[in-house]
Amino acid sequence: MEEQEMRFCQSCGMPLTKEVLGTERDGTKNGEFCTYCYQNGAFTADVTMEGMIDICLDVCPQGDYSMYGAKSREEAKGQMLEWFPTLSRWKR
Repeated sequence: MEEQEMRFCQSCGMPLTKEVLGTERDGTKNGEFCTYCYQNGAFTADVTMEGMIDICLDVCPQGDYSMYGAKSREEAKGQMLEWFPTLSRWKR
């Protein structure tokens, strides 16, 4: 069996699984964005890339930034500022 490449939401960077795929207006699943970022064919929040990074950092459980491979909010934010511009929503 072929191993699938890990995919990430192209807005927030969350790992994409079937359970968290966003939806189009007709209810079909969107393979690029998670349901927290994209529902019914539109983004759920009108934010800047920096705003999205702050949202992601704010939802880290009890300030645990290890999911980003970081020990502090500042370290995680620095890594996200480098990674997020590679995601399709934020490419300039």
